[in-house]
Amino acid sequence: MAEQAMRPQAAPSFSTTRTTHRQGRMLQLVLVYLLVVIGAVASMLPFVWTFLSSGKTISELYRYPPTWWPEQMMFVPNYIEIFQVVPFARWLYNTAVITALSLLGTVISATIVAYGFARFRIPGRDLFFFITLSTIMLPVEVTLIPTYLLFKNFGWIDTWYPLWVPSWFGGGAFNIFLMRQFIMAIPFDLDEAARLDGASSWRILWQIITPLCRPAIATVATLGFITNWNNFLGPLIFLNTESKYTVAVGLRYFQSAVAGGAGAVSRPQDHLLMGAALMVALPCLILFFVAQKYFVQGIVTTGIKG
Repeated sequence: MAEQAMRPQAAPSFSTTRTTHRQGRMLQLVLVYLLVVIGAVASMLPFVWTFLSSGKTISELYRYPPTWWPEQMMFVPNYIEIFQVVPFARWLYNTAVITALSLLGTVISATIVAYGFARFRIPGRDLFFFITLSTIMLPVEVTLIPTYLLFKNFGWIDTWYPLWVPSWFGGGAFNIFLMRQFIMAIPFDLDEAARLDGASSWRILWQIITPLCRPAIATVATLGFITNWNNFLGPLIFLNTESKYTVAVGLRYFQSAVAGGAGAVSRPQDHLLMGAALMVALPCLILFFVAQKYFVQGIVTTGIKG
């Protein structure tokens, strides 16, 4: 008995240790995926509720306790009514035109300005770049009144010009910063080789730098589309005519029991608001999923070199 007690126990085999480690790693992966699934379901609940509510009647929408699935399938009648009670198609067209003009100006001007900050060594370049970045700290509300007075002197009030013309003058400090960081990560040897072949700065920008900046351009375009498509404050301040409204301002018509103009309604329209909000959010969701690869690549790459 004493000899058996003093006999050393055999060490666990290598295969047993590897199996235990594999099981522990599998358990960790299961827990991580479970948390991700729970988070995804929780994030999708408001979207699903909005979609299902767009197919309900107004009385069913306010019923307590609430029901998930509509008793009467009113999806088609409700979505048709959205375009009947307000000029929603016109607002979608206005928003698409303004967004396209702003997006084009943002991408072109931000690329040109960022190329200048990244490639040209001029006196005071870093100071001007610092001043440009400092404008990010200014809230829109601080410059709203001076901007309004400026556009009023131009005669641009109740026009689309204040909503897209400023995008052609720099494209915004954040977009300039994003493009500059990406361009600085491109080897300068490409520029020097092109100059030896007789290429000008403009040709280097459009034929060498710009094709290599597609991930950053996709990021700028995605963020710019979402910002301009959902822009509410600008159209609310600068537009007065109902036919010139964008969808962000037009959604306010569904949040009131009584609205004036061509979009006059005399009863609560919250079920129509759900459908209209869904149609407004859909282009942004589609664009993000389509450009997700370039969007993530642009965000990651622009942080490589400062």
